[in-house]
Amino acid sequence: MAKDLRTYLQDLVEKRPQEVVVVDREVDWRFEASAVVEKFEREEKFPLVFFRKIKGSEIPLIINLGASYERLALALGSTSVEQMEKDLAQMERNPIPPREVSRKDAPVKEVILKGDQADLDLLPVLTHNEFDAGRYINAAAMICKERGSSVCNMGIYRHQKQGNRQLGLMINPANHASYVRAEYEDHNASMEVALAIGHHPALNLAAVTKQPGIGQELEAAGAFLGEPLEMVKAETVDLLVPARAEIIIEGVVAPHKRQYEGPFGEWPHYYYKEGDQPFIEVTAMTMRRRPIYQSIHSAHFEHNIIGAASRLGSLYRRIKEAVPSIKAVNLPLSGAARSHCYISLKKRTEGEPKQAALAAFITEPAIKHVIVVDEDIDVFNETQVLWALAMRFQADRDLAIIPNIIGSHLNPTAYGYDRMEKGPMETKLIFDATKPLPPYEFPKEAKAPEEVVQGIALQQYVRPFDPVKDLQVIRGS
Repeated sequence: MAKDLRTYLQDLVEKRPQEVVVVDREVDWRFEASAVVEKFEREEKFPLVFFRKIKGSEIPLIINLGASYERLALALGSTSVEQMEKDLAQMERNPIPPREVSRKDAPVKEVILKGDQADLDLLPVLTHNEFDAGRYINAAAMICKERGSSVCNMGIYRHQKQGNRQLGLMINPANHASYVRAEYEDHNASMEVALAIGHHPALNLAAVTKQPGIGQELEAAGAFLGEPLEMVKAETVDLLVPARAEIIIEGVVAPHKRQYEGPFGEWPHYYYKEGDQPFIEVTAMTMRRRPIYQSIHSAHFEHNIIGAASRLGSLYRRIKEAVPSIKAVNLPLSGAARSHCYISLKKRTEGEPKQAALAAFITEPAIKHVIVVDEDIDVFNETQVLWALAMRFQADRDLAIIPNIIGSHLNPTAYGYDRMEKGPMETKLIFDATKPLPPYEFPKEAKAPEEVVQGIALQQYVRPFDPVKDLQVIRGS
């Protein structure tokens, strides 16, 4: 059976049932659903939450699926988070083209709604955070086609519900879909789009990979699934859409039309970027007979993690192309899993750390600060990374400052050309926290011999504390 959201959920409840919770009572789409997830988060718990009933809709909702790297690793068959980034990189190198299927073999065609029937009010679209401008679809993989070619691009963006048949469209200027849309507008042409909601995590992970050019996300989805992504012809637009999605929204983005959009809580956990944006005029909706709607917990852990997981694979692959001795890469949560990047490598020549950092900036423009460390440092252990920064780095020699480079327009401190206005540029920093190569002799680290540490089996040495026998020793009795 082909993989989809339901096959993944079945696998999850079999292998990690403690990570799924269900809400049976009716919950308001305005704040209440996201507040339930935030309450868990404040207790440092990150379950997938399944809401059976959202006010005003007959469609159930899941949220927080991507709030755990371990759950995403499970989806990809990886044994650990560190292994997941290497697996993702390897999968990206071996794309699998999608496969077209007939309508009768596409569950997403069980219900077809066109024209006025394509009513967004049917969906349990949430208002997530206190100052959001309204209800947002935020877990949809948007598919569009490059003008004048058959190349399809896929990405995840925010879509404000601006009416029962209109959705806002806000795309980061650095994302490829922004270039695709601009090319249509330059030629006064409309861009057809399709939003896929609810599929195997591999689809959304592929949608946020950092491919070297426009397209290849659908092929990456196949690689992540380990099988061709099944696609079917859309109803009202000239696109193929994921056949096993829960819901598809079809529509058109007309040139030069704008509507005020935002604000919306974004991945930096702040509000930023509102104003006139293009929008989607909905032409059709197709769905399963009993669909499951999916949302992302915006401006919280899920938003950060689900966006970072596949980027780790893209970063590992692209940095390795520049510096083959890379060992690992991490986008830590201290930088909202976007702004900070830690890279470990086996340095073979001076200058490689900066080369690796530049590859990271090119791959993911949202990265603002890169710390490069030696292979003995675990980039998933932030204490180790910051220790290396404290002990192996001197700013006058090891810091590189790169101003006026494209970054994330959602970062509250991003700036425009004259620095007096908001814009898409940031100032990037490279911290070379690697030790110098011979003949310079760097001090030796104080630690036990590695072969001795590796030979220690703790269970053969220790036992639980005995309050009767051991307290006698402590008291000297």
